[in-house]
Amino acid sequence: MKKYFIRKLFRSAFLMAGAMFFSISFVKAQTKAEIESAIKEAYEKFKDLKEGKNADYIKELATVDPNIFGIAVVTTDGQVITLGDIKSMVSIQSVSKVFTMAKVLEEQGPQAIQDKIGVDATGLRFNSIVAVELQKGKEINPLVNPGAIASSSLIGGADSAAKMKNIMDIHSAFAGRELSLNWPVYVSEAGDNLRNQAIAHLLKAYGRMYFDPVQATDIYTKQCAINVNAKDLAVMAGTLANGGVNPVTKKKVVSPSTVMYTLPVMVTAGLYDNAGIWLFNTGLPAKSGVGGGLLAVVPGKFGIAVVSPPLDAAGNSVKAQKVIAYVVDKLKLNPYLITPKN
Repeated sequence: MKKYFIRKLFRSAFLMAGAMFFSISFVKAQTKAEIESAIKEAYEKFKDLKEGKNADYIKELATVDPNIFGIAVVTTDGQVITLGDIKSMVSIQSVSKVFTMAKVLEEQGPQAIQDKIGVDATGLRFNSIVAVELQKGKEINPLVNPGAIASSSLIGGADSAAKMKNIMDIHSAFAGRELSLNWPVYVSEAGDNLRNQAIAHLLKAYGRMYFDPVQATDIYTKQCAINVNAKDLAVMAGTLANGGVNPVTKKKVVSPSTVMYTLPVMVTAGLYDNAGIWLFNTGLPAKSGVGGGLLAVVPGKFGIAVVSPPLDAAGNSVKAQKVIAYVVDKLKLNPYLITPKN
Protein backbone atom coordinates (compact mmCIF):
# COMPACT_ATOMS: atom_id res chain seq x y z
CA MET A 1 0.00 0.00 0.00
CA LYS A 2 2.78 2.42 0.94
CA LYS A 3 4.63 1.63 -2.29
CA TYR A 4 1.44 2.38 -4.28
CA PHE A 5 1.01 5.83 -2.76
CA ILE A 6 4.69 6.72 -3.17
CA ARG A 7 4.53 5.70 -6.82
CA LYS A 8 1.33 7.69 -7.28
CA LEU A 9 2.86 10.77 -5.66
CA PHE A 10 5.96 10.81 -7.84
CA ARG A 11 4.07 9.95 -11.02
CA SER A 12 1.53 12.68 -10.39
CA ALA A 13 4.18 15.27 -9.53
CA PHE A 14 6.09 14.49 -12.73
CA LEU A 15 3.07 14.46 -15.02
CA MET A 16 1.21 17.42 -13.59
CA ALA A 17 4.33 19.57 -13.81
CA GLY A 18 3.95 19.29 -17.56
CA ALA A 19 0.73 21.27 -17.54
CA MET A 20 2.55 24.36 -16.28
CA PHE A 21 4.56 24.86 -19.44
CA PHE A 22 1.97 24.79 -22.22
CA SER A 23 1.73 28.57 -22.29
CA ILE A 24 5.34 28.85 -23.50
CA SER A 25 5.50 30.54 -26.90
CA PHE A 26 7.27 28.79 -29.70
CA VAL A 27 10.14 30.69 -31.23
CA LYS A 28 9.31 29.84 -34.81
CA ALA A 29 6.04 29.10 -36.56
CA GLN A 30 6.02 26.14 -38.93
CA THR A 31 5.00 26.68 -42.54
CA LYS A 32 2.67 24.32 -44.35
CA ALA A 33 5.61 23.12 -46.44
CA GLU A 34 7.62 22.29 -43.32
CA ILE A 35 4.73 20.32 -41.82
CA GLU A 36 4.15 18.47 -45.11
CA SER A 37 7.84 17.61 -45.32
CA ALA A 38 7.93 16.33 -41.73
CA ILE A 39 4.88 14.08 -42.05
CA LYS A 40 6.09 12.76 -45.42
CA GLU A 41 9.44 11.82 -43.89
CA ALA A 42 7.68 10.17 -40.96
CA TYR A 43 5.31 8.28 -43.25
CA GLU A 44 8.14 6.91 -45.37
CA LYS A 45 10.21 6.03 -42.33
CA PHE A 46 7.52 4.03 -40.54
CA LYS A 47 5.13 2.81 -43.25
CA ASP A 48 6.68 -0.68 -43.37
CA LEU A 49 6.95 -1.09 -39.59
CA LYS A 50 5.31 -4.36 -38.50
CA GLU A 51 5.51 -4.02 -34.71
CA GLY A 52 2.47 -4.43 -32.47
CA LYS A 53 -0.86 -6.17 -32.98
CA ASN A 54 -4.53 -5.27 -33.07
CA ALA A 55 -6.47 -5.29 -29.82
CA ASP A 56 -8.21 -8.65 -29.54
CA TYR A 57 -9.96 -8.48 -26.16
CA ILE A 58 -12.70 -6.72 -28.10
CA LYS A 59 -13.33 -9.34 -30.76
CA GLU A 60 -14.42 -6.93 -33.49
CA LEU A 61 -11.17 -4.94 -33.22
CA ALA A 62 -9.13 -8.03 -34.08
CA THR A 63 -10.71 -8.01 -37.55
CA VAL A 64 -9.77 -4.41 -38.42
CA ASP A 65 -7.26 -4.07 -41.25
CA PRO A 66 -3.84 -3.72 -39.55
CA ASN A 67 -2.44 -1.97 -42.64
CA ILE A 68 -4.53 1.19 -42.19
CA PHE A 69 -2.03 4.02 -41.83
CA GLY A 70 -3.05 7.64 -42.11
CA ILE A 71 -1.62 10.92 -40.84
CA ALA A 72 -3.47 14.24 -40.59
CA VAL A 73 -2.59 17.70 -39.30
CA VAL A 74 -5.08 20.53 -38.82
CA THR A 75 -3.62 23.95 -38.04
CA THR A 76 -5.35 26.61 -35.97
CA ASP A 77 -5.91 28.69 -39.11
CA GLY A 78 -7.80 25.82 -40.75
CA GLN A 79 -5.21 24.23 -43.03
CA VAL A 80 -5.69 20.47 -43.43
CA ILE A 81 -2.63 18.40 -44.32
CA THR A 82 -3.02 14.65 -44.84
CA LEU A 83 -1.05 11.65 -46.01
CA GLY A 84 -1.89 7.97 -46.41
CA ASP A 85 -5.21 6.36 -45.58
CA ILE A 86 -7.38 9.05 -44.03
CA LYS A 87 -10.72 7.56 -45.11
CA SER A 88 -10.78 4.19 -43.35
CA MET A 89 -12.90 4.34 -40.22
CA VAL A 90 -11.95 2.93 -36.83
CA SER A 91 -13.76 3.08 -33.51
CA ILE A 92 -12.62 6.01 -31.39
CA GLN A 93 -12.43 3.99 -28.15
CA SER A 94 -10.64 5.79 -25.30
CA VAL A 95 -9.94 8.94 -27.33
CA SER A 96 -13.62 9.69 -26.71
CA LYS A 97 -12.93 10.16 -23.01
CA VAL A 98 -11.33 13.53 -23.74
CA PHE A 99 -14.38 15.00 -25.44
CA THR A 100 -16.97 13.68 -23.00
CA MET A 101 -14.87 15.11 -20.18
CA ALA A 102 -14.63 18.43 -22.05
CA LYS A 103 -18.42 18.55 -22.35
CA VAL A 104 -18.86 17.91 -18.63
CA LEU A 105 -16.33 20.67 -17.96
CA GLU A 106 -18.27 22.99 -20.24
CA GLU A 107 -21.60 22.16 -18.59
CA GLN A 108 -20.59 21.97 -14.94
CA GLY A 109 -17.17 23.59 -14.61
CA PRO A 110 -13.80 22.29 -13.45
CA GLN A 111 -14.76 21.96 -9.79
CA ALA A 112 -17.35 19.32 -10.67
CA ILE A 113 -14.72 17.22 -12.43
CA GLN A 114 -12.26 17.65 -9.57
CA ASP A 115 -14.79 16.96 -6.81
CA LYS A 116 -16.98 14.29 -8.40
CA ILE A 117 -14.38 12.34 -10.39
CA GLY A 118 -10.81 13.48 -9.72
CA VAL A 119 -7.97 14.56 -11.98
CA ASP A 120 -4.92 12.83 -10.52
CA ALA A 121 -3.18 9.85 -12.14
CA THR A 122 -4.27 6.62 -10.43
CA GLY A 123 -0.87 4.97 -10.71
CA LEU A 124 -2.58 1.74 -11.80
CA ARG A 125 -3.96 0.17 -14.98
CA PHE A 126 -6.57 2.07 -16.98
CA ASN A 127 -9.29 -0.47 -16.09
CA SER A 128 -8.19 -1.12 -12.52
CA ILE A 129 -10.83 -2.01 -9.95
CA VAL A 130 -8.16 -1.87 -7.23
CA ALA A 131 -7.67 1.86 -7.89
CA VAL A 132 -11.37 2.45 -7.18
CA GLU A 133 -11.26 0.39 -4.01
CA LEU A 134 -8.08 1.99 -2.67
CA GLN A 135 -9.43 5.50 -3.11
CA LYS A 136 -13.05 4.63 -2.25
CA GLY A 137 -14.10 5.96 -5.63
CA LYS A 138 -12.20 9.24 -5.30
CA GLU A 139 -9.34 10.63 -7.39
CA ILE A 140 -10.30 8.59 -10.46
CA ASN A 141 -8.94 10.30 -13.57
CA PRO A 142 -11.54 10.93 -16.34
CA LEU A 143 -9.22 9.33 -18.90
CA VAL A 144 -9.18 5.90 -17.26
CA ASN A 145 -12.23 3.65 -17.38
CA PRO A 146 -13.74 4.33 -13.93
CA GLY A 147 -13.50 8.09 -14.36
CA ALA A 148 -14.73 7.90 -17.94
CA ILE A 149 -17.83 5.94 -16.91
CA ALA A 150 -18.42 8.52 -14.18
CA SER A 151 -18.07 11.27 -16.83
CA SER A 152 -20.67 9.53 -18.99
CA SER A 153 -22.99 9.41 -15.97
CA LEU A 154 -22.45 13.15 -15.36
CA ILE A 155 -23.08 14.32 -18.92
CA GLY A 156 -26.22 16.42 -19.31
CA GLY A 157 -29.48 14.66 -20.22
CA ALA A 158 -32.60 13.45 -18.46
CA ASP A 159 -32.28 9.89 -19.71
CA SER A 160 -29.78 7.63 -21.45
CA ALA A 161 -30.95 8.64 -24.94
CA ALA A 162 -30.52 12.35 -24.16
CA LYS A 163 -27.11 11.75 -22.61
CA MET A 164 -25.96 9.76 -25.63
CA LYS A 165 -27.20 12.45 -28.00
CA ASN A 166 -25.24 15.02 -25.99
CA ILE A 167 -22.11 12.89 -26.36
CA MET A 168 -22.63 12.37 -30.10
CA ASP A 169 -23.26 16.09 -30.60
CA ILE A 170 -20.06 17.18 -28.84
CA HIS A 171 -17.93 14.65 -30.71
CA SER A 172 -19.47 15.73 -34.02
CA ALA A 173 -18.90 19.40 -33.22
CA PHE A 174 -15.24 18.74 -32.44
CA ALA A 175 -14.87 16.73 -35.68
CA GLY A 176 -16.75 19.25 -37.78
CA ARG A 177 -19.13 16.70 -39.24
CA GLU A 178 -21.86 14.34 -38.08
CA LEU A 179 -20.29 11.19 -36.68
CA SER A 180 -22.01 7.82 -36.26
CA LEU A 181 -21.61 4.60 -34.29
CA ASN A 182 -19.80 1.48 -35.40
CA TRP A 183 -22.58 -0.90 -34.40
CA PRO A 184 -20.62 -4.16 -34.80
CA VAL A 185 -17.98 -2.81 -32.40
CA TYR A 186 -20.64 -1.65 -29.95
CA VAL A 187 -22.38 -5.04 -30.00
CA SER A 188 -19.04 -6.79 -29.53
CA GLU A 189 -18.11 -4.61 -26.55
CA ALA A 190 -21.57 -4.62 -24.99
CA GLY A 191 -21.54 -8.40 -24.91
CA ASP A 192 -18.34 -8.47 -22.91
CA ASN A 193 -18.23 -5.39 -20.66
CA LEU A 194 -18.83 -7.06 -17.29
CA ARG A 195 -15.67 -5.55 -15.83
CA ASN A 196 -16.83 -2.03 -16.65
CA GLN A 197 -20.24 -2.83 -15.19
CA ALA A 198 -18.53 -4.00 -12.01
CA ILE A 199 -16.54 -0.76 -11.89
CA ALA A 200 -19.73 1.29 -12.29
CA HIS A 201 -21.47 -0.59 -9.47
CA LEU A 202 -18.46 -0.17 -7.19
CA LEU A 203 -18.42 3.57 -7.92
CA LYS A 204 -22.12 3.70 -7.04
CA ALA A 205 -21.40 1.95 -3.75
CA TYR A 206 -19.01 4.80 -2.91
CA GLY A 207 -21.44 7.51 -4.06
CA ARG A 208 -19.41 8.34 -7.15
CA MET A 209 -21.86 7.30 -9.88
CA TYR A 210 -24.37 9.94 -10.99
CA PHE A 211 -26.78 7.92 -13.11
CA ASP A 212 -27.93 4.33 -13.27
CA PRO A 213 -24.68 2.28 -13.40
CA VAL A 214 -25.88 -0.19 -16.02
CA GLN A 215 -27.13 2.57 -18.31
CA ALA A 216 -24.02 4.69 -17.71
CA THR A 217 -21.82 1.75 -18.71
CA ASP A 218 -23.88 1.26 -21.86
CA ILE A 219 -23.55 4.96 -22.73
CA TYR A 220 -19.80 4.72 -22.24
CA THR A 221 -19.66 1.58 -24.40
CA LYS A 222 -21.53 3.33 -27.22
CA GLN A 223 -19.28 6.36 -26.86
CA CYS A 224 -16.22 4.19 -27.44
CA ALA A 225 -17.77 2.81 -30.65
CA ILE A 226 -18.03 6.18 -32.42
CA ASN A 227 -16.50 5.86 -35.90
CA VAL A 228 -13.68 8.23 -36.89
CA ASN A 229 -10.83 8.49 -39.37
CA ALA A 230 -7.45 10.20 -39.11
CA LYS A 231 -8.77 13.51 -40.44
CA ASP A 232 -11.63 13.54 -37.93
CA LEU A 233 -9.21 13.04 -35.06
CA ALA A 234 -6.90 15.78 -36.36
CA VAL A 235 -9.79 18.25 -36.59
CA MET A 236 -10.75 17.34 -33.04
CA ALA A 237 -7.18 17.88 -31.87
CA GLY A 238 -6.97 21.08 -33.89
CA THR A 239 -10.08 22.37 -32.12
CA LEU A 240 -8.36 21.87 -28.78
CA ALA A 241 -5.22 23.52 -30.15
CA ASN A 242 -7.38 26.48 -31.21
CA GLY A 243 -8.86 27.10 -27.77
CA GLY A 244 -12.15 25.33 -28.42
CA VAL A 245 -13.03 26.86 -31.82
CA ASN A 246 -13.13 24.36 -34.67
CA PRO A 247 -10.55 25.72 -37.14
CA VAL A 248 -12.36 24.15 -40.12
CA THR A 249 -15.99 25.06 -39.38
CA LYS A 250 -15.04 28.19 -37.39
CA LYS A 251 -17.68 27.28 -34.80
CA LYS A 252 -17.07 27.58 -31.07
CA VAL A 253 -17.32 24.11 -29.56
CA VAL A 254 -16.12 24.74 -25.99
CA SER A 255 -14.59 27.67 -24.15
CA PRO A 256 -10.85 28.36 -23.89
CA SER A 257 -11.20 27.68 -20.16
CA THR A 258 -12.53 24.19 -20.85
CA VAL A 259 -9.53 23.51 -23.09
CA MET A 260 -7.21 24.84 -20.41
CA TYR A 261 -8.53 22.24 -17.96
CA THR A 262 -8.73 19.44 -20.54
CA LEU A 263 -5.13 19.46 -21.75
CA PRO A 264 -3.47 18.83 -18.35
CA VAL A 265 -5.66 15.76 -17.79
CA MET A 266 -4.51 14.46 -21.18
CA VAL A 267 -0.97 14.84 -19.89
CA THR A 268 -1.62 12.81 -16.74
CA ALA A 269 -3.27 9.76 -18.32
CA GLY A 270 -3.50 10.18 -22.09
CA LEU A 271 -1.45 7.15 -23.08
CA TYR A 272 -2.53 4.67 -20.44
CA ASP A 273 0.43 3.38 -18.41
CA ASN A 274 2.93 5.04 -20.75
CA ALA A 275 1.74 8.62 -20.22
CA GLY A 276 4.99 9.53 -18.48
CA ILE A 277 7.11 8.02 -21.24
CA TRP A 278 5.10 9.90 -23.85
CA LEU A 279 5.48 13.19 -21.99
CA PHE A 280 9.21 12.59 -21.57
CA ASN A 281 9.62 12.10 -25.32
CA THR A 282 7.23 14.72 -26.73
CA GLY A 283 6.04 17.11 -24.03
CA LEU A 284 2.56 17.22 -25.59
CA PRO A 285 -0.95 16.42 -24.32
CA ALA A 286 -2.28 13.42 -26.23
CA LYS A 287 -4.83 10.63 -26.13
CA SER A 288 -4.82 7.16 -27.60
CA GLY A 289 -7.46 4.50 -28.13
CA VAL A 290 -7.23 0.75 -28.67
CA GLY A 291 -8.97 1.20 -32.02
CA GLY A 292 -5.61 2.46 -33.30
CA GLY A 293 -6.13 6.21 -33.17
CA LEU A 294 -3.83 8.67 -31.45
CA LEU A 295 -4.11 12.44 -31.39
CA ALA A 296 -1.82 15.08 -29.94
CA VAL A 297 -2.23 18.80 -29.38
CA VAL A 298 0.35 21.49 -30.03
CA PRO A 299 -1.39 24.35 -28.21
CA GLY A 300 -1.92 27.42 -30.37
CA LYS A 301 -0.48 25.73 -33.44
CA PHE A 302 -2.09 22.51 -34.63
CA GLY A 303 -3.55 19.12 -33.86
CA ILE A 304 -2.02 15.96 -35.29
CA ALA A 305 -3.53 12.49 -35.50
CA VAL A 306 -2.47 9.09 -36.77
CA VAL A 307 -4.54 5.96 -37.26
CA SER A 308 -2.73 2.61 -37.28
CA PRO A 309 -4.41 -0.32 -35.45
CA PRO A 310 -1.41 -2.42 -34.27
CA LEU A 311 -0.77 -1.60 -30.60
CA ASP A 312 2.06 -1.98 -28.11
CA ALA A 313 1.66 -3.77 -24.78
CA ALA A 314 0.25 -0.64 -23.14
CA GLY A 315 -2.52 -0.33 -25.76
CA ASN A 316 -1.08 2.54 -27.82
CA SER A 317 -0.63 2.55 -31.61
CA VAL A 318 3.01 1.77 -32.36
CA LYS A 319 3.24 3.68 -35.64
CA ALA A 320 1.25 6.63 -34.32
CA GLN A 321 3.59 7.16 -31.39
CA LYS A 322 6.65 6.98 -33.61
CA VAL A 323 5.22 9.29 -36.28
CA ILE A 324 4.13 12.00 -33.87
CA ALA A 325 7.36 11.82 -31.87
CA TYR A 326 9.31 12.14 -35.14
CA VAL A 327 7.31 15.20 -36.22
CA VAL A 328 7.68 16.79 -32.78
CA ASP A 329 11.44 16.31 -32.92
CA LYS A 330 11.76 17.40 -36.55
CA LEU A 331 9.78 20.61 -36.05
CA LYS A 332 11.10 21.23 -32.53
CA LEU A 333 7.60 21.32 -31.04
CA ASN A 334 8.38 20.08 -27.54
CA PRO A 335 7.42 22.98 -25.26
CA TYR A 336 10.22 22.06 -22.88
CA LEU A 337 12.80 22.80 -25.58
CA ILE A 338 13.48 26.35 -24.51
CA THR A 339 15.85 28.65 -26.41
CA PRO A 340 17.92 30.68 -23.93
CA LYS A 341 17.70 34.45 -24.19
CA ASN A 342 20.95 36.22 -24.99
